[in-house]
Parts: sequence; structure tokens; C-alpha cells
Amino acid sequence: MISLREGGAFLVNGDKLVSEGAPEAAGYDKEAAKTGTMAYGILTSHNKSGDNTNLNIKFDKLTSHDITFVGILQTARASGLEKFPVPYVLTNCHNSLCAVGGTINEDDHMFGLSCAKKYGGVYVPPHQAVIHQFAREMLAEGGAMILGSDSHTRYGALGTMAIGEGGPEIVKQLLEQTYDIPMPGVVAIYLTGKPKIGVGPQDVALAIIGAVFENGYVNNKVMEFVGPGVDNLSVDFRIGVDVMTTETTCLSSIWKTDDQVKDFYEIHKRPEAYKELNPADVTYYDGVVEVDLSQIKPMIAMPFHPSNVYTIEEVNANPGDILRDVEKKALVSLDNNDIEYKLTDKIHDGKVYVEQGVIAGCAGGGFENLCAAADILKGHTIGSDAFSLSVYPASQPILMELVKNGTVATFLEAGATLRTAFCGPCFGAGDVPANRGLSIRHSTRNFPNREGSKVTNGQIASVALMDARSIAATAANKGYLTAATDIDVNFSNPKYFFDKSIYDNRVYNGIGKAEPDTDIVFGPNIVDWPKMYPLTDNILLKVVSMIHDPVTTTDELIPSGETSSYRSNPLGLAEFTLSRKDPAYVGKAKEVHKAEVARIEGGDIFAADDKLAGVYDKIKTVSDADPKDVEIGSVIFAVKPGDGSAREQAASCQRVLGGLANISREYATKRYRSNLINWGMLPFVYDGDLVFDKDDYIFVKDIKKAVTEKIDEVKAYVIGDDVKEITLRLGALTDHEREIINKGCLINYNRK
Repeated sequence: MISLREGGAFLVNGDKLVSEGAPEAAGYDKEAAKTGTMAYGILTSHNKSGDNTNLNIKFDKLTSHDITFVGILQTARASGLEKFPVPYVLTNCHNSLCAVGGTINEDDHMFGLSCAKKYGGVYVPPHQAVIHQFAREMLAEGGAMILGSDSHTRYGALGTMAIGEGGPEIVKQLLEQTYDIPMPGVVAIYLTGKPKIGVGPQDVALAIIGAVFENGYVNNKVMEFVGPGVDNLSVDFRIGVDVMTTETTCLSSIWKTDDQVKDFYEIHKRPEAYKELNPADVTYYDGVVEVDLSQIKPMIAMPFHPSNVYTIEEVNANPGDILRDVEKKALVSLDNNDIEYKLTDKIHDGKVYVEQGVIAGCAGGGFENLCAAADILKGHTIGSDAFSLSVYPASQPILMELVKNGTVATFLEAGATLRTAFCGPCFGAGDVPANRGLSIRHSTRNFPNREGSKVTNGQIASVALMDARSIAATAANKGYLTAATDIDVNFSNPKYFFDKSIYDNRVYNGIGKAEPDTDIVFGPNIVDWPKMYPLTDNILLKVVSMIHDPVTTTDELIPSGETSSYRSNPLGLAEFTLSRKDPAYVGKAKEVHKAEVARIEGGDIFAADDKLAGVYDKIKTVSDADPKDVEIGSVIFAVKPGDGSAREQAASCQRVLGGLANISREYATKRYRSNLINWGMLPFVYDGDLVFDKDDYIFVKDIKKAVTEKIDEVKAYVIGDDVKEITLRLGALTDHEREIINKGCLINYNRK
């Protein structure tokens, strides 16, 4: 079904793979062939550094949604923003419904509209389109690059290289700075064959994620989709696979394009946006994932990660053993002995019963997915028991066409409920399952603490990811897990007609029409960032949380759901930091910050923290640093933090509480590490045995010198019963990143 090649390989004439070590490969120039990837061509055409090994990228377009754009614009305003230098689209698809009551969310929307007018941007009102569908329909272009402040910013199937990053990277582009990365590796996703009837894009995506996530095969690389199998996939199918590449931890994705992609642009009234893309006649890839589409079966990603994959066939054949295994794996993620986590209670008479189905958003809410699901449901009902089915078309144009061709009627007749274009189900702000419920979803993620669960409150729900087709088959079977390949269906494959007038009538387009005199509309929840201070020569860290899970997601660092309404208020949101993983964190971080506030104000740090006198007595054995000149901050240790969302608040919430650093074995994604850096936090890596624990102090000597002089290894001292020397690594930092850290954050770096 899927195999990973060891080492690199050459792709010859777009269809023949030659392993790097094969005799035939001796005739190829590897360095020249590296420049033959589609990724290389797009990246170098956007590079401003003059050095194609270290890239300074300027993007063509930018996108953000309503739980990121307020913080981004506040940061940019504090840094001297005057107008948007490139098209910047503000969509309103996450906080469309106010999860906490009051006017908070609509206040953010009005802030966004006023900024679009003032600075010359695009404003997409709530319920019109989810961010990524609007980008596909209206922004993507062949050979272009788009940067978005959402991790699922992926438009590779349309020939656009798109990257999801934290908000500060958007700010840099707004200030006409660059996105700085080494030239990434490129891995070929070599497709052959044709999917079976009933197999959908989520099935292919989950199979790939299951094969590459844990081993890091594509981590921070570009996934380049090639091979004869691409031609056998519709564009909607390709899009459905492409959006899920984020869950592999790759940097971005790109696909070869063809007449089907050309048709997509023509349907969407933008034929000029099409560009044919293909790898060169001889192209070198750093790795190859070979996917035989004909062997892919309907898949299910069990809680609590998209890589925890099985075939539905396996689960139905042996539900007891598999669900018990999932229960055991879940205990690692939940890390809470007060929760009795069960899935085996979903086995009814030997079959797996689920309580909820959701087809939604940028992954599931496409036209083709929904029409296929409706074809399966035609003539069936979901029944009147616990099982429910909710459907979220990804945009108003899609919804309009579903109304016109009768698909909406089919869903309603079957007992499904229809929603507007809204991303809520993906992060716990819509269709939250019941406590101990099991939900199957064609959406993007199924992390713990994400879909509305509050483990520390005794609430836990399970989300499994599936394709829309098998969700519909399960719905037709009244909630009993069913693969779409196990039912008879005649897929109608109706033609799609795109009606652009919906956007013409409702979307504010201010590109090139900035109105500087426009007053920005502020709601009471929209708060400026607190002042942050430059890095000192030495720092003292107190360890306030130790997280030993194999991977820590951004949802665990700062939860989503109802907390999203507070993302316009840095201090208000910070109260939720690690709340579902380590509820003591906020209080401990605040206690540490009291000493730093006292230091800044010239007060008595030893009165603020009565342990510091003893700590400094021991520090004197390794340094004569004056306590008045040593910045004090909190630090968390996590094995591999930052999987998942691009949300910058996973870092900034720590920072506004006085966080100065993270210590990890490695960082799950580039974007989380970048968020730390842009908020002035040190992204330490520690390789040794753990000789520190919660509540220990760590004195880091000459840290400013190390940052400034590009010294990777930094001496640090754990202050306990005795003083233990350890080595922390900073890893590769660009010159700009070093200056950002030294100045305390990106705002300070840019402030005029």
C-alpha cells in the first residue's frame, strides 16, 4: 500500500524512479537534479537573499482568520504598520459563534473590517467561507506562494506552495521583511494506481500520515506529489489529501498540475491563475513515499492523533483487541489517572457503535465529498437513536450549488443537519461530542483536549478521523461503523458550477485602496501586548512544568474551543495556558514573574521569592553576576512540543506570564520554534539525562553572548542541593532571530 525508500532517488521523465545507489544513477548529476523539483523552482523564484541555500522568502499573498488576525494586526501596528504591502485576506470562520457569550467575537470581526479598510485588505464576513476554501477559490495561483496564520494553509494541489505559520511571521511580511529558512529537503510522494470506489481523500491522507509521522520522514520538508496516479485523482480529491499533509509535520506541499487543475481555475473564473507544473526530466528527491492508490482501504484514525491509523476492516474484524490497544495508548496522552477512559464500551453485539458523525471544514466540506456522502445516504435515514450527523459545506458557493442540485434535500431527508461555513468542529467550538462519546469526523485533527474535552474537569470525548464516504456509510447503518467500500452505491459525480457573485456581493475588497483615515474599531476585549524587555547577559530560570509525553500539541499548551474568544486579550487568554495539561502552571509562572517585576522596578527580589537568596548563594560559586542584572523567568520542559496548530499563543501566553524559554529534546514543528523566537523566548534543546525537575532553578551563564556570537552550546547550572553543570543547545538561528531574542520580542525588534 505505502512504502518508504531508504535514501534518495531520481525521478526520470516523471514516472521512473531510480534509487540513488543503483548503477543507473551514476549517470545523473545529483546537485543539478536537486534543482529540478517544482519546490526548488517556486522557492528560488521567491527568494530575495541571492543565496539558494539560505532563503529569504517574500510571499505573494497572506491569509488569517479571526482567532489570529487581531493579535497579528496589534503586533504589526505596534511595529509601525502603515498599509498592507501584498494582498492580505482576513476571514471570519473560527469565532463565527461566540462560545463565551457577549460581544467578544463580533467585536473582533468589526476590528478586522476596519483594519481591512484602513490598511487595504480583504474582509470575508462570518459564514461565507472557511479560510482555506476561500483561498482555493479566490487566491491560489500556479507557481505562487501564500503564507497563512493557520497550520492547514496548504494549496499545493492547485500549484501554489502554501505554508502555515504563527502570526509573527505574517507580521514580518506585512512589514516587508522575509521568511528565512534553509533550503528544505524535498520528498517525492509517488502515486500509482487508482482508488477503489468508496475510497476517498481522507483515506489516502491518513494512510500516508500513518506511514511517515512517527519516524519523521517528511519533517520540515516539502512533500512533492508526482507519478502517474496523480492523473487518476480529481482536483477535489487532491485537495482533500493535500490539506492533511500538515499532520505529517512537513513544511509545505506541491503537486504537478494538469488539465484538471486548469479546469478548476476556469470553473472559478480565474483561468489566468493556472500554470503547468512538472518536475524536470531528471529530478533528485531526498526520499520517496510510494503510494499504490489501488491498495488503499477505508481508514480510521483512532484517538488521539491522525497517525493512529487502522483500516476500518481491521477494526470491524477485531474490535476488542484494537480498542483496548487504543485505550492503552490514550493513557499516555491523557496523563490523568482520574479519567477512566473507555472505548470498548462502544462494542455492541460485536459491532462498533458511534454517537456522532461530522463532515466539515477545509478537509471534509468540499463539493465532491458532500455529493458522494449524499449519494450514499440517499434512501436511508440515520435513525432516532444517539447517532447524529452534521454537515458543514466549506463555502457559500458550495452550499448554493448543493441546494440547486438537490444534495441538501438528500441530507435533510436522511436526518442530517446542515451548518454554515464554520471551522468550529475542528477545534471544539461546534458539535462537541457528549462526555465519553465517540465522534467520527472528516476534519483535520483528533488530539486530546481539542474537540471540547476538559480532562481536568472529568470530561473526555473521543474523535476518530474518517472519510466523508465512510461516515455516510456509517450514518446509513445508523451509527454502526461501516466502510464505504462495503455498500452498493452509484456515485452521481455532478458537475460543479461556481457562483462568484456571492463574494462580489458580500466580501469587502480593499486591495490597493487603503483608507488611512479610517478609525480602527476596538472592542473591550482587544488589549495591547504588555511591555517586554531585552535579554540580559545571564538569566535565571525556574522550571514550572515538566511534560514527559512523547509529543505535546499546541492544544495542550494553550487549549482551543471556548478559549479562542480570548485570543484578542493576551493576559486574559494566558490564564488558560496549560490548563488542561498542568493546571498549576499559571499560578507557578505568576509567582516567578513577581520576582522579575520586582527586579525591573528596582525592588527586593528576595522578598518576592524567599528561595532566591539561597539560590544566589550557590550561583556565586560559578558566577559573580549581580542579581539586579539577571532576568528571571519561568521555563517548561517538554520532550517534543509544538505538534499541530500554528497558533502563536502557545508561545506568547507563556511569554506574557514571564516565560523566558522552553527546554526540549526536539521541537515538533518549525512553526512552534519560530513562535518561541518571535516572542523573545529561547528554544533550548537538551540531550543529557534529566538532572532537573519541577521547581528547580537553572542559571544560564553568558546567554546574551552566546546568542550574539552564534555559540550553539551554552553552559547552564541546575541549582539544587548542589550545583550541576549542564549544556543547553540553541540550534541554528538566523541573524534576525538572534536580534529578536536579544531585543526581547519581534515588537521590540521592529518598534520605531
